Amino acid sequence: MLGNRKIAILISGRGSNMLALMDAIESGRLNAEIAVIISNRSDAKGVELAKARGYTTVVIPSRGLSKQEHEKILIAELKWHNPALICLAGYMRLLSPEFVQTFPQQILNIHPSLLPAFPGLEVQEKALEYGAKYSGCTVHFVDEGCDSGAIIAQAVVPIHDEDTIQSLADRILVEEHKLYAKAIQFILDRKWHIAGRRVLGIKI
Repeated sequence: MLGNRKIAILISGRGSNMLALMDAIESGRLNAEIAVIISNRSDAKGVELAKARGYTTVVIPSRGLSKQEHEKILIAELKWHNPALICLAGYMRLLSPEFVQTFPQQILNIHPSLLPAFPGLEVQEKALEYGAKYSGCTVHFVDEGCDSGAIIAQAVVPIHDEDTIQSLADRILVEEHKLYAKAIQFILDRKWHIAGRRVLGIKI
């Protein structure tokens, strides 16, 4: 993959992080090329937004297929495009161990909490209920677990007394849009290595 700066983006919904990555590339803040955008939902708003901006899009519906059947098609499509990185951007499906092992240290995700706190769904609600004073977002490698891969970068967002689930989510999303592009740039530039669970050499 040396010299390969192609990324594939997987979405299931509106694709706000996808759009932020497009903006970063088009403005020159991220030196990468979007090879393909793949959705598991034909009604995902992000598909039409990507098409409108001239990007290659592929819909591989997951409904009606077993996970194994769906991932077999997805893996074949990704191998054809040969991306250096596969970037999950609101992709609402857990990837199987077989999928992760097919693309080792190539799959990234951004999660709206400071992992390992609050993995999974309903993240802001959990942070507020727990009484956390800080939240944020995390870019991490994807492994066989749920939001459990090695952490690449994080951004901290303070939780205000007046915060609601939506206001906290909105402020975290602003940081997501900045952090994901920076993290992808560092991974593509190969200025890192993994020691145990730690991703070292990342300076964001």
